[in-house]
Amino acid sequence: MAQSSIEWTEMTWNPTTGCTKISAGCKFCYAEVMSKRLKAMGVDKYKDGFKVRVHPEALNIPYTWKSSKVVFVNSMSDLFHKDIPLEFIKQVFHVMNDNPQHVFQVLTKRAERLYELHKELKWTHNIWMGVSVEDDKVIDRIDFLRKTRAKVKFLSLEPLIGPLEKLNLKKIDWVIVGGESGHKPRPMNPDWVLDIQEQCEKADVAFFFKQWGGRNKKAAGRLLNGRTYDEMPEIMEIEKGAR
Repeated sequence: MAQSSIEWTEMTWNPTTGCTKISAGCKFCYAEVMSKRLKAMGVDKYKDGFKVRVHPEALNIPYTWKSSKVVFVNSMSDLFHKDIPLEFIKQVFHVMNDNPQHVFQVLTKRAERLYELHKELKWTHNIWMGVSVEDDKVIDRIDFLRKTRAKVKFLSLEPLIGPLEKLNLKKIDWVIVGGESGHKPRPMNPDWVLDIQEQCEKADVAFFFKQWGGRNKKAAGRLLNGRTYDEMPEIMEIEKGAR
């Protein structure tokens, strides 16, 4: 468990760690860099670096939180990686099912496996399921997500490295857009972002602009059209009012 600087969540929870690269969006994976750093620091959880590992001891953590949280699940991994057994995925889902006071945000690039397994899992209202889509070469991930039983579905279009015109946003509740950061970030065309924002507005889908990215992402900021876009799914607004 760790407090998060990611703009669209509050904290992270990593019952699994490690991953392998499968598409262009993975090129400068921050989790891989961070895993190597944590291994060098002697953090036991990352003693195997970025190799895929499950951590059963982490499953109890959400039961210890005293107040409701918004949680990014597996910021350092992909829960639907082929090397993570279905039985462990079910255990992670059981924890999320058992803690309805928290919102759990799960994000994967492995949308096909997500679809293959979705009927095996219990989808409670507090599990938000998302897929990463960096360009139009992997746009089919959205179709796999749309077919699942997840109650809340979202897209993370980050790092956005190409235009995504005429998105099918049917059954999508939330869209996050962000540019790549780091030492050699691939540029994000502002027109791509504006087009996606307009598509979301027309489709009445919550839009969240995370960052422009670049070598100095803080300096680049996150203003679009002279304002910040921090929209969240309607279910989040309802839950906030109930807390």
